[in-house]
Amino acid sequence: MILPVNSSNNYINFSADKKEPKVLEYSHDTLLKNNFANRAKINVDNLINAFTVYPAKGMTGSKNANFYEFLTMGAVPYLVGSGMLMAIFNGASKHYSPFQRVMARSTGNKLALGVLFYGIMKNISKSFISKPVKMLTGVDIEQPYAKVIYELPDDINDTDITSIEHHKVFESVEFPRWDLLYGDESKGEKRNGYYDKIAKKLGMGDNLKDSDQEVKPRIKEIVVKSTLAKNISSYLWAATGVALAAQEPWDNFFNVMTFKFWKGREFSKSIQSFGKNLVKASKALWEGQGNGIKKQSGKILIGLAAASTILGIINSVYSSKNPSNTKASDVIDKNKNYIKN
Repeated sequence: MILPVNSSNNYINFSADKKEPKVLEYSHDTLLKNNFANRAKINVDNLINAFTVYPAKGMTGSKNANFYEFLTMGAVPYLVGSGMLMAIFNGASKHYSPFQRVMARSTGNKLALGVLFYGIMKNISKSFISKPVKMLTGVDIEQPYAKVIYELPDDINDTDITSIEHHKVFESVEFPRWDLLYGDESKGEKRNGYYDKIAKKLGMGDNLKDSDQEVKPRIKEIVVKSTLAKNISSYLWAATGVALAAQEPWDNFFNVMTFKFWKGREFSKSIQSFGKNLVKASKALWEGQGNGIKKQSGKILIGLAAASTILGIINSVYSSKNPSNTKASDVIDKNKNYIKN
């Protein structure tokens, strides 16, 4: 039987058959800094696991496979399906006439660029909501943490029974991980330090007796409204990215495009061309083509994306500064009995 053993510095698993302990990165659920390095690490880790570890566990019928792994594998059909869609145009182009071949390659390349821009804009645009909300309220709706999962051993000699999942503190509105936001008093941290900062940001005052209890309902309201705004705006910005990739100026880039970075001059020319045609494509999307609604479609799409972001921020921040004026006396009549013996 394999037992987890806590040490003062690291978390170690011992096996009856192995003398070499396995040192794990975390000994318990740990709050992580929401910075570029951690976000990149989490994304890379999830992507690698989605193509390797998680499918293997599913196909072998592992008793440790769970819903988190199922959701993480959603990246697999997105990437594979996108590649197949592009291959339809690029892979079969040799069977087309010269003119059709040029058009097919252009379409395939724009699809590839559309997939790239969709993913980039969908992820970057989340910060269009979360960053201003954090700056104005102190609440980071994207705050990540590492969750330690204790798995069942697949056999008697299995030493790798602990896995790490990456979640967000506020991914569940009903059950946020409030416990991770309290300070560690053994390290000289103030227990309610985080909640004190939020209370001050929201104008609720300093040195509240129970700042955590006062602030939690307000945080929940901010999280709900900010998450809704983030979901709406991210898809609108993703659609804008796809529309940007469909513009004609990109054909100039595709003619000189190369990924052979060892060919310095050609690769440098490709990078410069990308920058120039990005500007031209953005201008083409804004100005539009044709007449009527078709010509204005680019402006409308960009306007909707920008408006959803601005209104989402205003709604989240304004509601946090101006909570409901409803009091207990407004819904409870003290002259009536509510408990009958």
